[in-house]
Amino acid sequence: MPAKLSVNLNAIAMLRNRRDLPWPSVEALGRIALASGAGGLTVHPRPDQRHIRFSDLPVIRNLIDDEFPKAEFNIEGYPTEEFFELCAGAAPEQVTLVPDDPAQSTSDHGWNFRKHQAFLTEAVARLKTMGCRVSLFADGDGDAEAVDIAKAVGADRIELYTGPYGGCFDAPERAAPILDALERTADAALAIGLAVNAGHDLTVENLPDLVKRIPALAEVSIGHGLTADALEYGMAETVRRFCRACGQAI
Repeated sequence: MPAKLSVNLNAIAMLRNRRDLPWPSVEALGRIALASGAGGLTVHPRPDQRHIRFSDLPVIRNLIDDEFPKAEFNIEGYPTEEFFELCAGAAPEQVTLVPDDPAQSTSDHGWNFRKHQAFLTEAVARLKTMGCRVSLFADGDGDAEAVDIAKAVGADRIELYTGPYGGCFDAPERAAPILDALERTADAALAIGLAVNAGHDLTVENLPDLVKRIPALAEVSIGHGLTADALEYGMAETVRRFCRACGQAI
C-alpha cells in the first residue's frame, strides 16, 4: 500500500492568525484536502497557540467524524498535562510525541530514547488508555538500538525526522547518505513490528526517492511545503500532486 498523506494544517493556521479574521479557514482547507485524497489531517497545538489554536481541535474532529469518517486525526506535541487533556478531548486516531521545547519554531530532532525511556513509557501508556495509536519522533540516523527502545516503551510507530534530507534541496549530492540512514532506521523498525511514518521538509520533488527507499512507509505528514505549493497550484491539486508523489494512483 502506498504511504498515506496527512496534511499538516499549522502553516494555514499561522497565516490565519496574522489577523483577527477567520480566514484562511483551517476547517475549509482541511475539507478540501480530505476531499482531494488526503488520508488525514495533522496539527501541532503548541502552548502559545501561535498557529493551531486549542479551539481548532473540536472543529477538525467534527469535520472528520461528520464528513470523512475513514480519515484520521493526528495530533503532534510534547507530552505535558495540558497536551494530554487536549488529546483526551479531541480523541485523535494517532498521537505523535515530539521532543520540542515550547520556544522552538518547528520540530528539529527526534527523541533521545535512551535518556527519556522511562518518561516515554509513562506517556505512551497514558495515551494508550485513550485508545490512541502512538508514534514517536525519531532521528533517521540508523541507530537500531534507539528503535528497539521505541518499541520497548510501547510505541506503535516511529516518525522519521526528515529535516536533514529536505535540507538537501540545493545540494542533492548530500542526499544519498541521509537516505541510506533513513532506510536503515526504517528497516530496523519494521523488523521488530513498528510501522514507519515520516515528516519534515518533504516535497513533491524529494518524496519519490524516499518512498522508493522505504516502500513500506505508512504515512507522511506534510505542512510547510504543501502549503507553499497550494499558493501556486491550489489546495486540491497540491494534495493530488503529493498523493501521486507518495505512489498513489490518484
